[in-house]
Amino acid sequence: MTASGCVVVHGEREVVPSATRPEAARALKEFLAAYNKADKTNDRSADASRVTGALADIDGGKLEAGHETNPDGNPGHVPLQLTDARFTIPKKAGWPRWFVADTHANKGSASAHWLLVFTRTDPDKVWAVSYLTILAPDDVPTFAKDKDGWAESVAANDPSLAVRPSGLGAAYASYLKSGGNVFAPGPHTSQFRASRLASAKRPGVARQYLDQPLTDGGAYAPLGLRTTDGGALVFFATRRYEKQTAAQGVNITVTDPGVKALLTGEIKQSLTREFVSNQAVLDPEQGQVKFLSRVEGLTGAKGE
Repeated sequence: MTASGCVVVHGEREVVPSATRPEAARALKEFLAAYNKADKTNDRSADASRVTGALADIDGGKLEAGHETNPDGNPGHVPLQLTDARFTIPKKAGWPRWFVADTHANKGSASAHWLLVFTRTDPDKVWAVSYLTILAPDDVPTFAKDKDGWAESVAANDPSLAVRPSGLGAAYASYLKSGGNVFAPGPHTSQFRASRLASAKRPGVARQYLDQPLTDGGAYAPLGLRTTDGGALVFFATRRYEKQTAAQGVNITVTDPGVKALLTGEIKQSLTREFVSNQAVLDPEQGQVKFLSRVEGLTGAKGE
């Protein structure tokens, strides 16, 4: 038995840092090189091993659409630069292992923090980014750390939080359908829900929405870091479908080149678009869950 009470079996039950700091820095560098190559060439295979889960879906949809419209490469490519990296690395037992890189980027607001969650499912895999979120400086929480600077991961079924991380996707899908008080008001909750309700009532084209949690497999697993106030910053993923059905004599016109590029089937009466999003929330010990960010991408479109 170790001092932590974990039995060591080939090292997989020992509580250790998920990565060393040099390893984390190398993973960020390798991700960035692959990501920029894929963005420049519109070739999804170029960074396929360096993205996973929700980000792989979001990034893949963008690259597929880009390849369809510009098969020779992205004419607007500007290499992404990620600087001033700080790594929050939790100690945990077993796999998957993961850590967060907090960086600044040369795109968008100069003060924004780009948080990338690197995941490794087993020793034979490379580090891949499963979640990407962009936060304002004041929204980056303070993480609980031990005397050596290692963070504390939060279990998916942690009962000490307002909502267990494993249940956040289902709770969000339920909220968007029926409302409730689980989530604090804001652009990704009350305002997003209100805009969808307003769109559904517009004459001529009816809109229906279906939201689903994405929790299957390690790539989509919700991941959380304990914060100093006892709560957690949690990353989780969802999928949503938006179906537009035209009334008799009304046509559905598609102008978005991304939708056109991913469209299958023929739009006779309806168009269904599929999106994947990753969310970052503050999940407190008690009270409402607060959204910090939601990054969404189109992953498919079907005409019927």
